[in-house]
Order: sequence, then structure tokens, then C-alpha cells
Amino acid sequence: MTLDRDLMQTIIARYPRSRSAIMPLLHYVQSVSGYVTNEGIETISEILGIETAEVSAVATFYTQYKRKPVGEYHVGVCTNTLCAVMGGDAIFSALKDHLGIENDGVTADGKVSLEHIECNAACDYAPVVMANWEFYDNQSVESAKSLVDGARAGNPPAPTRGPNKLVTYKEASAVLAGLDDGLAREGLQAGAPTLLGLKLSKEGK
Repeated sequence: MTLDRDLMQTIIARYPRSRSAIMPLLHYVQSVSGYVTNEGIETISEILGIETAEVSAVATFYTQYKRKPVGEYHVGVCTNTLCAVMGGDAIFSALKDHLGIENDGVTADGKVSLEHIECNAACDYAPVVMANWEFYDNQSVESAKSLVDGARAGNPPAPTRGPNKLVTYKEASAVLAGLDDGLAREGLQAGAPTLLGLKLSKEGK
């Protein structure tokens, strides 16, 4: 698929230093190709006037950038301490068996990929699963299976927080590149567990 150089220039123009656009440009490449391609790295390098090694260094450092194709719905299961003991390990193991893939694997139909994640920064909702970086809180083995089954059928359940529908991996990457999909204000943003500390502080407790 062809990268839109004019759109890439629009992304770059948001930053006082052009090289600051490396990260959103990498997300843009993923929104077009589904992962960070060699062509994408070369194009970013050319447009920014920097070495390909500098772009590759960013693409390989951050786990949100994928160097090989992932599923239309990329599912991450938190296996860090709190989520693990609350059921994250069991969820991850069950999903591997259910989907017939291992960590970083993709189903044969290309619909779902699976990754264990160290922390989703949502410990107050443990165990947490993310799909295309949207939250699915307080999950169980059965609810996680329903999520991936719905995704494979093209009808995934809505995230627990955030937009009222789950967008595809490419669509989510476009948002991370800074392209507005109009869904930013949809759904619940911060639930009661997240706001409890603020509530207690206001009550003087």
C-alpha cells in the first residue's frame, strides 16, 4: 500500500523539530501496512533527512511497533504481578490454547494476534486485556474467549472504557499517529476504581 507523503508532511508540521515526528510517522506506517515495513522506515528516513538506523532504533525499542504483520485485532494480556495473580496467567494460557497460537502468534485467518504484556497501567481493573490498545477490564477466561471469538467473527464486543466500538489495528494506529477518528469522547473514560483515591482525598480520608 502507498504511503501518503502529503499526509506525512502534515504530521511532521505539528512538531517544532521534524525528527520529533518519528513515532507518529511509525504509527502512520502501521495504519497503512499493518506493521512497520522496511519501505516505511526508508520513507520516514528520507522525509526527515535522517539515517534509517535512527528510525529503526525507535521502531525496535517500543513494543507498540510491530516488525511483522499482526492480526486485525491485536490482543494483549497483562501477565504482570497483580493481573497474573488475579487471573491474567490463566487467561493468557487459555487464549493460546483456544486460538492455537503462541505468544506473538497470529491466527491463520489473520484476524487475531496474541501478546503477553508486562503492564497495561490499569491495575485497578485486574485482570486486564487490551485489544488494539483499548481496555477490557476485570476479565475472565470466558469473557476473554468471547472477545477473541467476536473479533474473529468481525463483531468484537465494545471496550469496557473508551469508544463504544473496537476499531481495527490499522484504525487504532491511525489514531496513535494523531489522526482524529471522532471517537475520543465516547464511552466511559475513568471509572470508580480509578477515581476512588481522588474521592477519598476530597473527603479528607
